[in-house]
Amino acid sequence: MDFDLPDEHRMIRDTVREFAEAEIEPIAWDIEEEHRFPEEVFAELADLDMMGVPVSEEYGGLGGDQLMYALVAEELGGVSGSIGLSYAAHVSLASKPIELFGTEEQKEKWLRPLAEGEYLGSWALTEPDSGSDASDMDTTAEKDGDEYVLNGTKQFITNASVAGSVLVKAVTDPEAGYGGISTFIVDPEADDGFEVTTEWEKMGLNASPTCEITFDDCRIPAERLLGEEGDGWEQTKKTLDGGRISIAALSTGLAQGAYEAAKEYAVEREQFGQPISEFDAIRNKLVSMHRKTERARLLTHKAATRYDDGESVTRESALAKLDASEAAREVAEDAVQTLGGYGYTTDFAPQRFFRDAKLMEIGEGTSEIQHLVIGRELGL
Repeated sequence: MDFDLPDEHRMIRDTVREFAEAEIEPIAWDIEEEHRFPEEVFAELADLDMMGVPVSEEYGGLGGDQLMYALVAEELGGVSGSIGLSYAAHVSLASKPIELFGTEEQKEKWLRPLAEGEYLGSWALTEPDSGSDASDMDTTAEKDGDEYVLNGTKQFITNASVAGSVLVKAVTDPEAGYGGISTFIVDPEADDGFEVTTEWEKMGLNASPTCEITFDDCRIPAERLLGEEGDGWEQTKKTLDGGRISIAALSTGLAQGAYEAAKEYAVEREQFGQPISEFDAIRNKLVSMHRKTERARLLTHKAATRYDDGESVTRESALAKLDASEAAREVAEDAVQTLGGYGYTTDFAPQRFFRDAKLMEIGEGTSEIQHLVIGRELGL
């Protein structure tokens, strides 16, 4: 078992790390305070060929693998949870399913601009009344000649207000249960009946838009059906296997960022005539934070590597997401505690990491759902 990253992966990681430290870190707090989506950052990421890291070069991507993509998500999360979240939703939820399930025509028309960073993508699964039971959806798509007519509401949709395309889950056969769900590619600019009705104010991650969207007799061409009718739920499960790895990577980045902020402060801050890092209480806290972050990273890299090997990763991705998301919240909370009163102010980064980390335990399946998934995989 080789724990060393391949040279190309290290090069990509280091490139993104340098970019994140130089271009994102200086504005990370400002964009949160302003609740501003930083379009310029994603334009620069496109210039670096990072918007389609795990997408084939044939369709405008970098041609990397899941591990390389996880490294990029981690580095972005280490300086800005918002940018990391919008990036992860764009790649793993909005782009990758088109490569996995789309026709050649769909890949050329819809995947290429996503992978090249012409615009961001979005993925609409959750509904106001569905929550963890994502299959319980009311959004419908009825066939009418050579079109589908979409009606319904989707909730907590990342990037919807800035997206050039949205993958939407809708019921095409109400009597078929899981087998009656399908996926459609919606064009927010061109498709009448699509509307972003709310952009939510949140506890954190406020530079990443989270929206409610509605479909009111939204007509789209039948050629925008992704795969076949009824394929939507199986597509969703496969998409989430990869998506949970990206959230695990983002969580690892948040934990790393919080740990580094706490360590830097502890080494410089003096009390009773010595740096507080030399007191057992703080040293032990920092060691625990480091341990949790390294554990999260190992689980994430294991899941990504198995994904790249073509193996089933339902258990591994859920385990990585569960552990890394909880580690991010715990490490960020300890970082706030390490800084004491300063940790509670907005002048220091730990409070931002703490607020951002909480969503990692909720999005793409709550921690409770991850326990359920892992239990089923273990035959329990």
